[in-house]
Amino acid sequence: MENTLDIDFEEEPDLSAEESESGLYEHFRFVADKGQQLLRVDKFLVSRLEKSSRNRVQQAAEAGCILVNGKAVKSNYRVKPLDVVTVVMDRPRYELEIIPENIPLEIVYEDADLLVVNKPAGLVVHPGHGNYSGTLVNALAWHFKDNPDYDVNDPRMGLVHRIDKDTSGLLVVAKTPDAKTHLGKQFFDKTTRREYVAVVWGTPEPADGTVTGNIGRSLKDRLQMAVFADGSQGKHAVTHYSVIEKLGYVSLVKCRLETGRTHQIRVHMKHIGHPLFNDSRYGGDEILRGERTAKYRQFIDNCFKVCPRQALHARTLGFTHPRTGETMDFEAPVPDDMVGLINKWRSIK
Repeated sequence: MENTLDIDFEEEPDLSAEESESGLYEHFRFVADKGQQLLRVDKFLVSRLEKSSRNRVQQAAEAGCILVNGKAVKSNYRVKPLDVVTVVMDRPRYELEIIPENIPLEIVYEDADLLVVNKPAGLVVHPGHGNYSGTLVNALAWHFKDNPDYDVNDPRMGLVHRIDKDTSGLLVVAKTPDAKTHLGKQFFDKTTRREYVAVVWGTPEPADGTVTGNIGRSLKDRLQMAVFADGSQGKHAVTHYSVIEKLGYVSLVKCRLETGRTHQIRVHMKHIGHPLFNDSRYGGDEILRGERTAKYRQFIDNCFKVCPRQALHARTLGFTHPRTGETMDFEAPVPDDMVGLINKWRSIK
């Protein structure tokens, strides 16, 4: 792979690959020589990373993606002899060339700069350990196979953020390096508009609220994320929620992301005692509310079959168009499996 710097502000990194202690994936590592003269880290990296401008390196530093001896630095940091300079990102490196695959895409919007896609549940976003084919990126490679200006293996363009495999909903794809830079900055600056709908166990109180709590890798299970209330670990995370409809022992809620952390909604809702329905990773695939009758257990089992994944959908996505400055807002209808689940609960209210 070429030494190209990709600033990728990902929402939900692939948990199957190894991460650094910072929770990010190391893409490049350079050790300064013993005779290294003091040199700004942006100049140090530009001379070592192919096809990467000083401005792009500076943006990476602002995003906390440039580390020296394991700590994030600004672009004016001066590299000293034997300093270890690393570039980290929110997604693993692609170790293999992306092969185009004819996987159907539901394209909500497309122009010369970007494309918005409605991802179905069950589709992995990025190739990673154990998922080198059959991903959304492979589908995009097929969609753009006749476009000479789009290279799916070029990290300067492509998906700007991600959602989990078993979460459905809207994602934006940048078709040019400039579009990716501008859109990525909007996600980093928290100026995008993202709203999810979910079915959770129980009914949150109050009906409208905010969950604030650092999210980081669980100390007990590396496949899970956890909330660290004291703020000593993890990354700052804020989720605003509102109950749309009470459905007996579950509730339909909407969640607005102020930040975008790994499994943020799933972790925050569990943290306040309301795991997402059928979320196997966070305990939502057990009967957490309700009766102790065989009939009720059978009803829940049927619900799990109707929606065989965590009941979470990225319904709305809004941002400023990177070239025209136009306000863009999109909405994807709640998918059939979640509609079926909601209707089953409405039938016994």
